[in-house]
Amino acid sequence: MEQEFWQARWRENRIGFHEAAPNTLLTKHISRLGLKAGQSVFVPLCGKALDLDWLLAQGLQVTGAEFNKGAVEEVFARQGLEPEVVQQGKLLRYRAGALTLFAGDFFALSAEQVGSVDAVYDRAALVAVKPEDRTVYAGHLNRITSTAPQLLIGFDYDQSLMQGPPFSVPGGLVQTLYQGTHAITLAEERLADGRIGERCNALEQAWLLSPLS
Repeated sequence: MEQEFWQARWRENRIGFHEAAPNTLLTKHISRLGLKAGQSVFVPLCGKALDLDWLLAQGLQVTGAEFNKGAVEEVFARQGLEPEVVQQGKLLRYRAGALTLFAGDFFALSAEQVGSVDAVYDRAALVAVKPEDRTVYAGHLNRITSTAPQLLIGFDYDQSLMQGPPFSVPGGLVQTLYQGTHAITLAEERLADGRIGERCNALEQAWLLSPLS
């Protein structure tokens, strides 16, 4: 992935992907993964999303990965937490209470670092990955989370109308990436709002991915 591209977006505050409230598809559909308080959720490419705060408020253990160190530090500051910071290989691990965030390259993250994962919440990760890297991304995510169940939120739109990210990730692509490891269900589809909805009449979709036995 183009780490410098994303670091530049953060430096220039071009972070339209950051939502001002927890995503309503998350709050509506996460219960379908059957999580209980104390279980763990992994959030790839998490940014400083308020989704993290919402997941913590449900009593869940939350682990995330994010390129930008400033975004990671902002999450802990927002929570009023003073994290322990440890260098682990190419990544910095920030940890306090039920929240653990890794700052650095997602692809350098290992299953041992992530630990036990009961579910994955992917809102702005797959849609941020360049099309040529999607297969590698999905495979790495499955490896480091032991093919955990997922709530995956993506967009479906005519890619010729807008240059991503966020890129269009239609249902057929979700099937291609995950049908070998998960049963895939479309939980909800709605018109996207915000900048992407204004520019290309996109659909926002929530997918439930259940590991195959």
